[in-house]
Amino acid sequence: MRHILIIEDEPGIYNFLKQGLEEEGYKISIAPDGKQGVALFQSETPNLVLLDWMLPKMTGLEVCRVIREKDKETPILFLTAKDTVQETIEGLQAGANDYIKKPFSFDELLERIKIHFRNKEQSILTLGNIMLNLKTYEVKMDSSDIPLTQREFELLEFLVRNKGCVCKREEIIEKVWGINFEYDTGVIDVFINAIRKKLNLDKDNGYIKTVRGVGYIANI
Repeated sequence: MRHILIIEDEPGIYNFLKQGLEEEGYKISIAPDGKQGVALFQSETPNLVLLDWMLPKMTGLEVCRVIREKDKETPILFLTAKDTVQETIEGLQAGANDYIKKPFSFDELLERIKIHFRNKEQSILTLGNIMLNLKTYEVKMDSSDIPLTQREFELLEFLVRNKGCVCKREEIIEKVWGINFEYDTGVIDVFINAIRKKLNLDKDNGYIKTVRGVGYIANI
């Protein structure tokens, strides 16, 4: 069950959000001031934060900055009546992922929450015991770091995103290299061989298989 922390000092708003989000299947924690919000975040490690701007004890901006010092990944959504361009920029610079103006539609808020959860899930791709972090460009195999070049990473990412499907050579050269498929696709083989070598994958029985005369398929 995904866990959402609401840091909001108006009972009418946090009770409304709590009821609606619990009906959607989320676990909800509530902090009525900034300091308690930071403490709950640190003790409960929620999956997403809904954060008011104007709070007792610590402002929303201060809370956001404190959270971001320790956690770079958890989505933070500001809920606020402030809506000037400068205030929006301040919130984003403090580390917020999104900004929704009060009064807001619960349905819109719910959709934004779902989008942020999808985005977070999509930041990690896996192929068997291989993990790609799309935000940090890190590749791990079991617990070992695998150093790939940017182009090698982009090629592996494309194959993994399409795992189970045959990726044709002309499609790979167009999508990964961004050039016309009439270009010599032999360069793909060089990069595939480099990836296989770094990941210690067998040519015929590894996760990345050659489909002769067509292209490659990532599979487990």
